[in-house]
Amino acid sequence: MKVKLHALILIGLALGVILGLVFGPQARVLEPIGTIFLRLILMIVVPLVLVSLMLGTASLGDVRKLGRVGFKTILYFMVTTVAAIALGLFLAGAAKPGRGVSPSIKQELLKDYGARAEDKLQGLAAKPGAVDILVNIIPTNPIKALAEGDMLQVIFLALVFGLALTLIPEQRAGPVLRVLEGINEAVMKVIRLAMFLAPLGVMALIASAIGQFGVKVLLSLLKFSLVVVVGLVLYAVVLIGLVVLLLGRVDPRRFFRATKDAIVVAFSTSSSSASLPVAMGCVADLGVSREYASFVLPLGTTIKAGTALYQAAAVVFIAQVFGQSLTFSDQVVILLMTTLATIGAAGVPSAGIVTLAMIMNQVNVPLEGIALILGVDRLLDMCRTTANVIGNMAGALVVQASEKDKT
Repeated sequence: MKVKLHALILIGLALGVILGLVFGPQARVLEPIGTIFLRLILMIVVPLVLVSLMLGTASLGDVRKLGRVGFKTILYFMVTTVAAIALGLFLAGAAKPGRGVSPSIKQELLKDYGARAEDKLQGLAAKPGAVDILVNIIPTNPIKALAEGDMLQVIFLALVFGLALTLIPEQRAGPVLRVLEGINEAVMKVIRLAMFLAPLGVMALIASAIGQFGVKVLLSLLKFSLVVVVGLVLYAVVLIGLVVLLLGRVDPRRFFRATKDAIVVAFSTSSSSASLPVAMGCVADLGVSREYASFVLPLGTTIKAGTALYQAAAVVFIAQVFGQSLTFSDQVVILLMTTLATIGAAGVPSAGIVTLAMIMNQVNVPLEGIALILGVDRLLDMCRTTANVIGNMAGALVVQASEKDKT
């Protein structure tokens, strides 16, 4: 099944595009099928992250090694995220996609998507600041954190308990680890069963997205969409390919062949969290041990370089449409704010709109401009999620390769 999974999903994706174009908005009747598939995967993400990260942390076996691996992981994601943001700012500034939007199209987009933008912006006031995010990482109620799927809190919980298992005598930690091993195997079995529905679920998700937004909006924002897609390709294929070759010491062709299942699932579902179980299997095929995959990949779902690139390009695009010039200091603010805003953003479709509004607020770009990109946000979300997942898988490879140098 594993060998043929990506081919079956691609067939489902192609059928979804055809159904969306042929039936238009009526194709949304298929959306419940896609939602069922997505919920089946998301249902298992929290236990997967909790158990696998606890096992990964415990298997590191050394507090100093844990700190070293943690530092390398955060450093990798910070550097690649900053590089992605800089790339997005450069491409949007050079191509000037906002200058090509006519006033009539601008007014039409603001009219059609203005109400939806207002709905999404209602969550802006409740969005915590950077200090609050750091404080809120520590859960006051672990059961509530697990029930609500607060990924940063779940990760913190898993790290603390995994660390605790390394500090207690082996004869007492052993039974707990064996129970976690059994739970982990059961979780992976559920995931493999759910993936039987992947081609059908992908078809429904794509048909719904294409049917809802169509190609009219995409064509009206073609230049902006191309800037984002080109930037994501340069990041995911060229930059990450070089990182895999030079730091991960793996042929990029082998890397992309081994990770194609996760890439297709990421593109189809627009969810880093839903792609996590498949990504863990893919990096295992590349020889990444569980101790590194279980540690790096869950952390990667909370730091998204592809999303950061998109948000940086979107701020510049919206500013250009409104005739606003961004200074160098404005772009530095965008870089810093985008890096902070992408940490902890939910790994579900379109979660970046509220964080995009936060960034726009900092450089005084009109918030109503978000309506200009909502028509293509879902489709571009598929592309940026793919870039996020590729970067995450490369991170596990790089961190493991760096640790091998220590042995």
